[in-house]
Amino acid sequence: MLNKIIKYLVIAAMLAWSVWQYADGNIGNGIFINLLMVLPIFLLFRHETNLLAFWFLRRNKLDRARKVLESVKHPEAFPKTQAAYHHFLKGLIESQGGAVGKSESHFKKALSTGLRMGHDKALANLNLAGIAMSKRRKREAINYMNQAKKQDTAGLLDEQIKMFKKQLGKI
Repeated sequence: MLNKIIKYLVIAAMLAWSVWQYADGNIGNGIFINLLMVLPIFLLFRHETNLLAFWFLRRNKLDRARKVLESVKHPEAFPKTQAAYHHFLKGLIESQGGAVGKSESHFKKALSTGLRMGHDKALANLNLAGIAMSKRRKREAINYMNQAKKQDTAGLLDEQIKMFKKQLGKI
């Protein structure tokens, strides 16, 4: 949405404005501008489209999240981790929509590009295990499930992993 150079210019302008407010004796205004400066600094490290897509996913508005993610023409231009989360979000949306092949490729791209959080890696691996299980590839599903179990250090996905193990026993 906003170019990185524009973000830097906005941060520099806000910094100059807050320094001017401090020099003028308006300490409260300077503090308020410094607090406002946190938003553009935060947006340097998190891309707005990914944040919007996460927000729409949490509200279960998949069509809106899909539109937001499709508005990005070149996700390769993102920083490495943001590109990974872009593919991760696309994989989640495609898996909810039923496009198993597309979601598998997006999850694999997200894992190869480099998701940061361990539970996100675990969720991507668990989704890949489900996709492999639906395509009757038991060994691959077991491999992805074991990776998900290793990466889920907090135990957030324990119940889902147990459920997958029961379903794998039926195959």
